[in-house]
Amino acid sequence: MKTFIVRVFVLVIRILYAPMKLRKTQNKIVWLSRQSDTKSQDMEMLSREIEKISPETKQVFRLKKLKDQTGVSISYIFSVFGDMWHLANSKIAICDTYSIPVSCLNHKKDLKIVQIWHALGAIKKFGLQSVGMGGGRSAETAKILSMHKNYDCVIAPSEKAGEFYCEAFGCSPDKIKIASLPRVDVILSGTGRRAEFMQKNPQCKGKEIYVYLPTFREGDADAIEKLSRAFEGSKDKVLVISAHPHSLTEAYNFAGDFSTYDLMKLSDGIITDYSASAFEASLLMRPLWFFAPDYDAYLEERGLNTDIKELMSDAFFTDADELLAAIDSGEYNFDQLNRFSETFVSHRGENNTAHLANIICSITDKEI
Repeated sequence: MKTFIVRVFVLVIRILYAPMKLRKTQNKIVWLSRQSDTKSQDMEMLSREIEKISPETKQVFRLKKLKDQTGVSISYIFSVFGDMWHLANSKIAICDTYSIPVSCLNHKKDLKIVQIWHALGAIKKFGLQSVGMGGGRSAETAKILSMHKNYDCVIAPSEKAGEFYCEAFGCSPDKIKIASLPRVDVILSGTGRRAEFMQKNPQCKGKEIYVYLPTFREGDADAIEKLSRAFEGSKDKVLVISAHPHSLTEAYNFAGDFSTYDLMKLSDGIITDYSASAFEASLLMRPLWFFAPDYDAYLEERGLNTDIKELMSDAFFTDADELLAAIDSGEYNFDQLNRFSETFVSHRGENNTAHLANIICSITDKEI
C-alpha cells in the first residue's frame, strides 16, 4: 500500500510540474534541504559569498526538515509543491541531501543541479550505497523515488572521497568537483573558547578535556555509557559528550552554547566512531581516537567507505578501558593522522567558501 501511494505521488508531481516549466527562467538559485528548517552554517557562508560575486542573482531557500523517513509525510508534500515552483524557473538548484523534486522530475535543460552533501565526507556508506542495507531504503522504494538522479555537479572534499561519492550519488567521475565546505574556514580559524568553557563548566578545570562525537545510530547510548564509565575513574581527564543532533540520547553533559567546532578546538583530544566529524577533527591535528565497540556488526549491516580500523589502527579501539589507557600513555601517531586527513580532505587552505562559491557561479557558463 505504501509503495502504491509513493508511485501515485510521484506521478502527480510530474504532471503538475510540466506546466510550471513554461515560466521563463530567472537569474535565481534555489536552495533545498531536508536537514533543517533553518539555514546551516555552510548555507549562510556560501550564500553570502555568492551574493558578493553575483549580487544580481536572487537566492531562495526552501528548507523543510523531514521528520517522517518515508519521504512523503503530509507536511513535506506541501513543501514539495513549493520546491517545484521554484525549480521550474531557477538557473541553479543546490541541495545538501536527497531531494524528491530534484531527482524525480524532468527539468529544463538550462537548470543546473549541484549536490553539496551536508557532511565533509562519509565514513559509513550512504545514499545509493546503502540501498537494501541497514539504515538505507529498499531497492524498490529507491527506484520509485529515482534516488539521487539529475545532478550536474557533485562537490567532494578530495579525489578519494569523490570515488565513493560517485557510488552514493550514481554519478560519473566527470561530475565530481573537488572543494571543501565553508565550515572548513571556521574550523581552521580562531583558537576556541576554552577559557569561557572552563568558566561555565568548573568541574572541568585543571583537567584534560576529551570530546566524544558519536554518529547517529541505534545503540549510541550503549557506547556512550561504556565510554563514560571508563572516564569516571580518571582523575585528570574528563569526557565531554555531544551526541548527534538527531540522536534520542540526552548526552550533552556540559553547560553553555558551544558548537561542535568550539568543542573540537578547546579539547585536548577528540573521540568519535563512524561520524564524518572525524574528517573535520583531523584538520586540527590534535589526537583523534576512534571508539567502535560494535565495529564488526556495523561493518556487516551498514558498510563503510573508510576502513578506520586499518587506516587509523594506532587510534582505533573497541574497548573503552583500552582506549583510556592509550590516551594515558601520552603517545600518539600524528603521521598516521596526517595521512588520514590529507587523503579525505585535500582542499584545506584559506578561502574555501570563496572557492566553492566560484564553482557554483561559473556552473552555467559551461557544460559540466
